[in-house]
Amino acid sequence: MIRVGFIGLGSQGAPMARRIVDEGFPTTLWARRPESLAPFADTAAETAATPAELGAASDVVCICVVADDDVRNVVTGEDGVLGGMAEGGVLVIHSTVHPDTCAEIAGKAAARGVAVIDAPVSGGGIGAAERRLLVMVGGDAEALERCRPIFETYANPIVHLGELGAGQVTKLLNNLLFTAGLAIGQAALDLGEQLGVDRARLGEVISSGSGNSFALSRVVSPTGLDLIGNHAGGVLRKDVGLIADIAETAAAAPGIVLTAADATLERMGKSR
Repeated sequence: MIRVGFIGLGSQGAPMARRIVDEGFPTTLWARRPESLAPFADTAAETAATPAELGAASDVVCICVVADDDVRNVVTGEDGVLGGMAEGGVLVIHSTVHPDTCAEIAGKAAARGVAVIDAPVSGGGIGAAERRLLVMVGGDAEALERCRPIFETYANPIVHLGELGAGQVTKLLNNLLFTAGLAIGQAALDLGEQLGVDRARLGEVISSGSGNSFALSRVVSPTGLDLIGNHAGGVLRKDVGLIADIAETAAAAPGIVLTAADATLERMGKSR
């Protein structure tokens, strides 16, 4: 079977890695913190001392760390994954990062005969555990097909969107729209309250009506913005900033969706 390496055992990555291990793929893990490896102690997964050692033990390496610099460090830094991967390997960037970061890494990987695809995900740890993550893929179609059996352990659907970086742009647009929806949903409930409509009842009705959205029904109505702001505000600020930069570089007008997303970040105290 394909030998898989996985780095990034956080709330999203750990359930993904667990699905790969449970499906019987020979799997090697690496983490900066030993406590991240502890939940895998009762599994068949091996651990590596360095990312390079993990790369040498793997045909496909999945990266699910948080930010651009994190990806660079584990892939191309000292003792990075690319230092160990053999020609013919595939590097999968599950992290949500700038497309330029994927292109930069792909250039270095190509010199070693390693393919790179970007494959950010949506659906959270629960989605991975239930094999229903959405995987948005950019890059070579043949490399994707090599990785598909791995992705299918935790994902459905798996959508190929085009050239390298297309998955990142798509994921960032998704997160931009979600962030914008938080402010819009909050504003609708605030207005209803001012007009004398019970806030909880209004949220219940809209959640079953044509005005519904994931942002309103799953976040704003039950908990408001404080909880998600504390939990994910920094990540949303990062992602909105990335897509705003991509749009500016392309001289594309993001329009009202960016205005609304910025309003959400401001209400969270996470202005970019």
